[in-house]
Amino acid sequence: MTRAGIRSRLQRWLFRVGGPEPAPIRLGQRRIFVLPTGFGLALGLTLLVMLLASINYALSLGFGLTFLIGSVAWISIHHAFRNLVDLAISPGRSEAVFCGSPAHFSILLHNASLRPRLGLELFPTRSPTLRAPPFSLLPESTSTQEIIIPATARGWLRLPRLSLETRHPLGLIRAWSLFQPDLRCLVYPAPEADAPPLPFGDDTRPGPGAHGHGQDDFAGLRHHQPADSPRHVAWKSVARGGPWRTKQFAGAGSQSVWLDWQGLPTNLGLDARLSRLARWVVDADASGVDYGLRLPGTEFHPARGAAHRHACLSALALFGASDEQPAP
Repeated sequence: MTRAGIRSRLQRWLFRVGGPEPAPIRLGQRRIFVLPTGFGLALGLTLLVMLLASINYALSLGFGLTFLIGSVAWISIHHAFRNLVDLAISPGRSEAVFCGSPAHFSILLHNASLRPRLGLELFPTRSPTLRAPPFSLLPESTSTQEIIIPATARGWLRLPRLSLETRHPLGLIRAWSLFQPDLRCLVYPAPEADAPPLPFGDDTRPGPGAHGHGQDDFAGLRHHQPADSPRHVAWKSVARGGPWRTKQFAGAGSQSVWLDWQGLPTNLGLDARLSRLARWVVDADASGVDYGLRLPGTEFHPARGAAHRHACLSALALFGASDEQPAP
């Protein structure tokens, strides 16, 4: 068994987290763990030296100072523990993203008590560098925190195991708890950067007097989006130091196009085919034309709109996928 497998099994046994948990996840006493920080260990060693010196030299003030500082450190254990106990965690929302972009997961933390929860940090257990900025919870309030995970493969990306920790109030004690909300994000294939133009053919249907966002006449500029085709970027404006804009076009009539898996070159691999079809879906949606998608065993009739775009991109994301991709 690999080191990662041994560590995962040990965590499941020790922290009682074996996979996605139903909401709400409540942090009871048995789910919170407490250990001294490096600063806390250094203070403990210092107190030990102070105690030995006080015994050796019979210093009454030394005993008083040692036990005073020690009692404050001991009380901080109780405060760190109370800072996490009885918190409730629920999954929020996660919007679909393109492969190569970060996936954003929202987590809801509810504090039902009458005391604030201070100095909290939330981050993926296996990726501490992805931790969110420290935050606090007011009494009887709910806070929404965002976890950002790199999306490196198409398909479903499940939210990994999370760690919620605090070092409040003195930084001497680290209290933490592990949990895994049941939340996942759909990752679309990354659109091909230099894909050929849309394959308009016999399915083009001109309509007199119609006005849309076709590819005939320049109609204006709009704010650039990451999924926009590089061919539509207003490069002259960018070269002059202006903001990134995307060109819009007004067509002479309504058009439709079929994006067919069988019409792609045979030398393209699976991911390259999906990437090109994803680019065509994004371009067709931006152009305002009706477009259909044909995949082996699946067909979407020509339409337009956000729901149709999501359905087509979802089919591409899940095409041939059997399992969820592992989270970092």
